[in-house]
Amino acid sequence: MRIIDLTAENESAVQQAAALLVELLPEGWPTMEAALQEVRESLAPGRISRIALEGEAVLGWVGGLERYRGHVWELHPLVVRRERQRQGIGRALVADLEGRVRERGGNTLFVGADDERGETSLAGIDLYPDPLEHVRRIRNVSGHAYEFYQKLGYVIVGVVPDANGFGKPDIYLAKRIAPPKE
Repeated sequence: MRIIDLTAENESAVQQAAALLVELLPEGWPTMEAALQEVRESLAPGRISRIALEGEAVLGWVGGLERYRGHVWELHPLVVRRERQRQGIGRALVADLEGRVRERGGNTLFVGADDERGETSLAGIDLYPDPLEHVRRIRNVSGHAYEFYQKLGYVIVGVVPDANGFGKPDIYLAKRIAPPKE
């Protein structure tokens, strides 16, 4: 497996990355048209778009968006072929993105991990008036990605209740990827 930049010239890889979005994250990208738009937007200057390849097959894709004048970056999105999950591909893509962000002077990388499928104890309930109390007691009830990120050193830094409709929160995780500057 090798990890390289995704480029507009590699139309096959662009199509494969979009197909992964539709298959794995249909809540965000229900159509190939919407997914292709997302992938092509990830190729804009100043953004990071990386793919894991085996031969010409795209195994996974990760994107990065600059935020807070480059001090913080957002990991958006991350997808790995279903049949290749739990083989270190996602871990390798995240580590690669962390390195690229560090090279650009970033200090922190964050990710929003939506729970639109009821995969955590935060789903399907009213998180108000104290969302952070619910976060302190979070449980993974059905394979939500937040635990994947925690294994990579990310910590939950917040939640946006009802981000995707009532009872469908967005869980924010972040990781410092550069040593603090004194």
